Amino acid sequence: MSLTDLLSPSDIAAALRDCQAPDSFSPKKFFQISGMSKKSSSQIKEIFRILDNDQSGFIEEDELKYFLQRFECGARVLTTSETKTFLAAADHDGDGKIGAEGIDYFKYR
Repeated sequence: MSLTDLLSPSDIAAALRDCQAPDSFSPKKFFQISGMSKKSSSQIKEIFRILDNDQSGFIEEDELKYFLQRFECGARVLTTSETKTFLAAADHDGDGKIGAEGIDYFKYR
């Protein structure tokens, strides 16, 4: 399964266009524009599984900086500031990584 099986390619493209400039990425806005905020918890978990590059069950900081590239090869890398802000917002237990429930969190914000 790929992200385009769950999200519209045009919505993904619009979300990526919205955050092309460095330090313009907002997880909440990206989730809204891409359509992720409208997905069920089970669909969010499937998206999370696709985004979890090493299949560890978590998205760690090293993976998170390449978040946009999981949606489209050639997309920019998140800046250090964007990565840390995203991690802080979704890491509910402070362990330095995001579980599926952290990604699901943005659906309700």
